[in-house]
Amino acid sequence: MAFRPLTRARTSLAATFGGLPSGFWWLWTAQLVNRACGFVMPLLAFYITDELDRSAAFAGTVVAGIGVGSLLAGPFGGALGDRFGHKPTLVGALGATAVSMIGLAYARSPWALLVGAFVVGVVNNATRPAHNALIADVIPGKDQVRAYSLNFWAINVGYSIAMLSVGLVSLVGYTALFWLNGATTLIGAVLIATRVPGRPRAAAPTGEEEAEGFGAVLRDRSFVAFVAAQFLVLTILLQSESGLPIAMGQDGFSPSTFGQVAALNGIVIVAVQLPLTRLYKRFPESWVLAGSSALIGVGYSVLLLGHTAWIYGASIIVWTLGEIGNTPTSFALVARISPDHLRGRYQGLYQVAWTGSAVVAPLVGGWVIHTWGAAPLWLGCLVVALAAAAAQLGIGTRLTRRVAAREREERPEPATTAPAPEAG
Repeated sequence: MAFRPLTRARTSLAATFGGLPSGFWWLWTAQLVNRACGFVMPLLAFYITDELDRSAAFAGTVVAGIGVGSLLAGPFGGALGDRFGHKPTLVGALGATAVSMIGLAYARSPWALLVGAFVVGVVNNATRPAHNALIADVIPGKDQVRAYSLNFWAINVGYSIAMLSVGLVSLVGYTALFWLNGATTLIGAVLIATRVPGRPRAAAPTGEEEAEGFGAVLRDRSFVAFVAAQFLVLTILLQSESGLPIAMGQDGFSPSTFGQVAALNGIVIVAVQLPLTRLYKRFPESWVLAGSSALIGVGYSVLLLGHTAWIYGASIIVWTLGEIGNTPTSFALVARISPDHLRGRYQGLYQVAWTGSAVVAPLVGGWVIHTWGAAPLWLGCLVVALAAAAAQLGIGTRLTRRVAAREREERPEPATTAPAPEAG
């Protein structure tokens, strides 16, 4: 009896971490290292206004340049991955990110900063479709949700480490952080190049498959509808970076308090994502997507109940539980529905939902709060999230049925034993 809790813990750890190939864990390690030293992006606006003594408006323009580059990066990185291989594309994009990030540390003129930020946005975000497609290359379909969940966990653990380490600026200066960010990105590229297997040659696209391009992806109406629904959900989710801080500022909270409350997002993800993912796996993917999208909207609607720090904290906890269900499941579903020779392009188009929402979310949040106040924004988040959840229930069901049908077709026929010849 005394050993039963220990046995359950070992079983739980095995179900979470066991059975995945070493190539995935090297990919996971590279992700963790890169995110843990990802100082430049979060601190770029501070760097421009503090170190370079530029205006806040110019800092915002430079950060927007990264966003514009990110919009182009998804389709660009996805097409490169399908054409040249997901692993070579990822390694090349990581190397280009390291070089461009270190170069940005020495940009001083307005045009150099704008162009440098745009290039960083392109090459850094070109890694994402290649990375997500490479996970699907090395992980069997049945374990992909778990793999994407672990990848999402590494992203959040690394981000938390990076944010807790920003005090390094006062000790080493901004330029050293650019170099550290670039150097660890390069280390990640080396780990992937030497330790992670690429797609087998037998799965390489034929000339006819290469000619399909993005047209084949755009003709997949169910997938395009899925991307559109996810764009709405992500635009709501990213109010955490626009509407939420604006509303807390209007309610009299300091930036320090906002940071402490917002940290609940990472804490909840690190603490409960892995066991919660095991729970979500018991249900169809369409149910998980719809339920998690609705939960994100419900989380923001909690803010209609009051303006205290406790209400803001409760809101973050609720929509974070929805985020945990939505993000890994959506990436795994994209990987499962995409043909091997178009996997990068499917991930690239899905990446547009993320980068597009990052551009639209702050515009919507700021405009609605400025015009009508915060309450209509939170009510709108609930209504749009419920509508997107309803759409995802139907879209997700069609997509999962399609995957199941394809997997049945690809399943080898059971061997049959020929009847013995009759005795003459």
